[in-house]
Amino acid sequence: MPSRRAIWRSVLRALPSTIVVGITTFACFLFHVNFPTVSFVFLIIVALQSLTGDFWSSAIVSVVAFLCLNYFFVPPIFSLAVSDPSDTLALVAFLMTGLVVTRLTSRAREAADSASRQREETSRLYELAQTLLATNPDVTIGTDLLKPFKSRFGLRAVCLFDAITAQLQLNGESLDHLAEKTRTAYISKSNFQDSDSGVAVRLLQNGGQVIGAVGFEGLQDIELTVEPLATLAAVMVERIRAFRRASHAAAATEAEVFRGAVLDALAHEFKTPLATIITAAGGLKEGGPLSPEQTELAEMVESEALRLGQLSSRLLRLARLDRDEVKPQMESIDLAKVVSSVVSQYALRWPDRRLHLLKDERVDVLADQELLWLGLGQLLDNACKYSCSGSDIRVAIEPANKAVAVRVWNNGSAIPSAEQTQIFDRFYRGVTARNRTPGSGLGLYAARKIALAHGGNLDLEEPKESGAGTAFRFTMPISKTELGNDIEIQTISGR
Repeated sequence: MPSRRAIWRSVLRALPSTIVVGITTFACFLFHVNFPTVSFVFLIIVALQSLTGDFWSSAIVSVVAFLCLNYFFVPPIFSLAVSDPSDTLALVAFLMTGLVVTRLTSRAREAADSASRQREETSRLYELAQTLLATNPDVTIGTDLLKPFKSRFGLRAVCLFDAITAQLQLNGESLDHLAEKTRTAYISKSNFQDSDSGVAVRLLQNGGQVIGAVGFEGLQDIELTVEPLATLAAVMVERIRAFRRASHAAAATEAEVFRGAVLDALAHEFKTPLATIITAAGGLKEGGPLSPEQTELAEMVESEALRLGQLSSRLLRLARLDRDEVKPQMESIDLAKVVSSVVSQYALRWPDRRLHLLKDERVDVLADQELLWLGLGQLLDNACKYSCSGSDIRVAIEPANKAVAVRVWNNGSAIPSAEQTQIFDRFYRGVTARNRTPGSGLGLYAARKIALAHGGNLDLEEPKESGAGTAFRFTMPISKTELGNDIEIQTISGR
């Protein structure tokens, strides 16, 4: 059923032909033209109306012609009554013929118009697609993206709502609150369409996920064009986002390469002056008699220079681990011995922490001793940094399904659940970690790479109860022997 506006439009289209029917009726009645001739003339008028108007306007002209024919040319005249049954049949035949001709002609014309509109809209869509594809993908998701839509289809306004930024962009001057309707459509997750006003809003989707909404005002043929236009808008939004992601990834890669080169250069540059300092400190001690205070200062310079050299070597190794694949040089080693060495080293480095080691007699594994020391050292370093002075840090060697795990625990605050999936990412540091102590965000990342290179893994242990601290498990396969059952507790202190 046509809308009220469509009905009035049909009436206006029928008005000229209705006037022609009236003039023809007056002329034919004045010159006493017979019924068959007048019927034929009226059919011609109806057919011409069908070629220029729609079905309803042509139907109106057919009914008016039928009434005029009956009133002025069928006895008794000046009456709608019919005295001769043959005249009734003729009138019905005229009306049916007029309506059939109107219907067939209107259908043929509508089909031709539809085909013409489809060709025209397809051509516009093709030109729009070419324009959009030629657009720089670095363009902002906003009015610059909407301009081609508005210009190619002669729209009053185009509106885009970006779900990620929650920004609403409007190009043109809307007369029907297009921005509000676009935002409402996204919030309600439903499309909107008003054919009378030429306003249509469609949700933008990518892989089943709603990424925004786009609205058009002034569309001539909504059913034909709104879906392709919405699809083009969704493709362009995703294209711009993909370009941004690729640009950010490329920039991050370049930054990582530059950062790695800087770290490599710094670590190498540190070694020469450190070697000079160590040599000078040793020369001072051997060069002549020194007072106890001078001897203590020389030893302090020498020990701190050695420590700084170890830190430089560690920094260099971390930089290389970050850039390259880890390729361990496997050999059979005693895991308990390596763990004991790491714990002893960190006990001296952190004298205000109480490091406890649970170990058995011997656990043989295939590993790169230097890499293993570095990976476990990262866990001990984190445990010391993120615990309070005087707190306990426990290291245990435990069996784990035909493997062995080194468990490092401290009583510091637990890692928030929102950060637990990211702590092994490169350069990631949680909010608490950033505020508490400086760092690069490479420690856990490098430790996990080392564990994976040895056929194992590094995992964050789920706390069994609130306030239970933080524990990491460095797991790797057992080489020859199984873990013993007798475990002793050894307390190592740097004091």
